[in-house]
This record gives sequence, C-alpha cells and structure tokens, in this order.
Amino acid sequence: MLTADQIIADLKQRANSQAVEGMARYGIRPAQALGISIPTLRKMAKEIGRKQVLAVALWVSGIHEARFLASMIAELQLVSAELMEEWVNDFDAWDVCDRVCGNLFDKTPYACQKATERCQQEKEFVSRAGFVMMAELAVHDKQAQDGAFVQFFPLIKRYADDERKFVKKAVNWALQQIGKRSSHLRALALECAYEIHDMDSKTARWMARDALKELQSKEIKN
Repeated sequence: MLTADQIIADLKQRANSQAVEGMARYGIRPAQALGISIPTLRKMAKEIGRKQVLAVALWVSGIHEARFLASMIAELQLVSAELMEEWVNDFDAWDVCDRVCGNLFDKTPYACQKATERCQQEKEFVSRAGFVMMAELAVHDKQAQDGAFVQFFPLIKRYADDERKFVKKAVNWALQQIGKRSSHLRALALECAYEIHDMDSKTARWMARDALKELQSKEIKN
C-alpha cells in the first residue's frame, strides 16, 4: 500500500508552475499549491481507493492538491463532526472549500447542521463553506424533502449583504440551487430574492438581481 509520503512525492513530481500562476488569476492563492488538474487527482484517487488514514495524513501535509485528494479518498463512515471542524478551519482558498464540501462534507449525516452553523462563522472560508454546503445539498441530496431547505432561507437573507467576495457568491449560489430543486422551493426562493432586493445594500441588490435572473429564466420541473 502506498504511504502518504509516496503519494506526496508523486504529487510534487506532477507540479506545474504555470498552472499555479493561472490559479492565482482566479483568486486561488493557497500557501502550498502544485497546479495539478482535477482529472489527474481523480485518477489518482481511484487508484488509491478509500483510505481514511491516508486521507488524514494528506490533509495534514497542507498541500493544496493533497487536500483535494484527501476529500476524494476519505472513508465517509469515519468522517466525524470533529474532523470536519478541523478541516473546515484549515480552508485557505475557495476551490478547496468547494471541493471538500462537494466531494465529502455534504454526504455526511451532519451536513444540514454544519451548513447552518458554519455560515454564521466569522472566518471567510468557513462562512463560505456553510453556504456551499447548502448549494451542494440542494444538488446532490435527491432524497431530501423540500422542508429540509426551507430553514436556509432566513440565513441566506441575513447574510445577503455580506460584502466579502467569497461569501456573497456562495450565498447567491445557495439561493439559486435551492430554488432549482422544485417549483415550491422556486417560489420561496423568488420571494426571498425580492425581499433581499429591497434591502439597503448594494451587495444584497446585486445578489438578488443575479438570483432572480437565473430563477426566472426557466420553469422548474418537480
């Protein structure tokens, strides 16, 4: 079985400095980045398989792509609420936040609870993670009832005026994805968007206009 050190050595051999420069243009500036593509990481994850011990070791390395890989090979049943808290507080870029939430966190039994808790935190990427979780749940949790998402609308409205780039985009994303789940949630999302539009905030009005444009562009099929 491969060790974490061997996997990290393999990652470093695949490093692409030009890709790292390209990442920076999209606002991705983690402390340690190698510039490895997502398809390459997915292939590596498939070859490694689900291995929790390796996932934790890769995460602790602090390497951006190693953390992506960790979220792909972690064993869901061994991901505790405490581990999620440790990892979310290590987020240092929007893409690792989104990938970890979409690859792993939204599939845990704590997903709804953690989405509600995190969006109210002060740290930018922790707050973003809460709203990303809402969006990912709306897309991936096919068994959830509409009622599971109604609880998120007051939080979306409360933080609609957050001016931080990586938070406001996630708030918008959450509203749109929830509104796309069903005609009932679409109606509630539109109502929420109109209320946000009436807020005395340039950021909130921008978010509302963008969400309304997307939600009004087509009917949602149940």
